[in-house]
Amino acid sequence: METATKQITSSSGVGNIRVLGRSLALGLSLLVPGMGVAHAEGPGRGATAQFEKNYLVFIINHHYSALRMTELAAGTDLTRDAQVVAPQEGTSPTPGFNATPPKASDDEIKSMARMGNREQREEIGRAQRFLREWYGIQYQPQLTADGRRMIAMLEATPAGAQFNQVFLRSFSNHHLGALAPSLHCTVKSDLNHDGLRRYCENIVVVQKNGINDMREMLCKRYSDCGFVPMTGDKRKDNEF
Repeated sequence: METATKQITSSSGVGNIRVLGRSLALGLSLLVPGMGVAHAEGPGRGATAQFEKNYLVFIINHHYSALRMTELAAGTDLTRDAQVVAPQEGTSPTPGFNATPPKASDDEIKSMARMGNREQREEIGRAQRFLREWYGIQYQPQLTADGRRMIAMLEATPAGAQFNQVFLRSFSNHHLGALAPSLHCTVKSDLNHDGLRRYCENIVVVQKNGINDMREMLCKRYSDCGFVPMTGDKRKDNEF
């Protein structure tokens, strides 16, 4: 009798475990799709949508002008050099511009220009993908009036030491122009768009560090230790 009771109790326990297991499985099957929907990426909601579209167009155009600015510093090459690090290697030319010899005479400036060129090309592509996937917008980069002005100034500057200094100042100013919009992006983009938020955070860090690298070079090599980058917008530049 005692043995039979134990068997019944054991069977009952196994049955309860099976029922509990089925309940958990059902609960998880309902929960997981719900979680997927909560984190699905689509257009921004409310005012975030217009902000994101405006920001992505802005950063594409901003970076596009940087391509030509860095080409003028590092020069352009249609083919890549065999070695991994080639101090004299140029960048890939921007469509619509002629081949350009390097105007910078400092290998470190040329290296920085190549690195910025490559990184900002990829960032343009990623911003285009966000616009396309979330908003169905096929956007091609355009040069803004400010971008054309900076490019024209570098084109008119003689190659060598003078160009080195003008480039460091103008590219610092150019970097500064992306900081505030990208910082705004970290708190104004849609809460579900983690990828865009990380994209903007990375731009803030990279542009800020790039500015200070260039300020340091101006100080150490050209004794210009008091340089302060400016956006060209008097209201913004005089806020503090």
